[in-house]
Amino acid sequence: MNTPSRRSWDKVELFTTFSLLIVLATVLVTRLSFADVWKLPPVDLVLTWMALAFTALALWLGRTRRWLRISAVAFGAATQLVPMVVRQPVLILPLLGAIVPVVILAVSLAVLSRKRPEPRVTPRS
Repeated sequence: MNTPSRRSWDKVELFTTFSLLIVLATVLVTRLSFADVWKLPPVDLVLTWMALAFTALALWLGRTRRWLRISAVAFGAATQLVPMVVRQPVLILPLLGAIVPVVILAVSLAVLSRKRPEPRVTPRS
């Protein structure tokens, strides 16, 4: 059963994931636009094009499919971070440091999403 608070939370989640998809698409397009200036390895180029296609698909089809939006963000981020860390393993340290606030935010959002609204007491006349 969708309560009003659940519907408003769904709206927050929808706008958040769409914002993440738009930021991700912008990063991918920027990276591809600089591919001629700074030569990208062929693996990175293919993964970036795949991530951009998946992100565009998620922007279109993700209006009703939550799993598609979240998986597009995860896939796009992984295609950009994993090859970079494989080539330069020292980059794992700043990424591990950056994940701490992300985990705190995710846990906070999960706790807030499970919060039950307090029952309203109707005034007696």
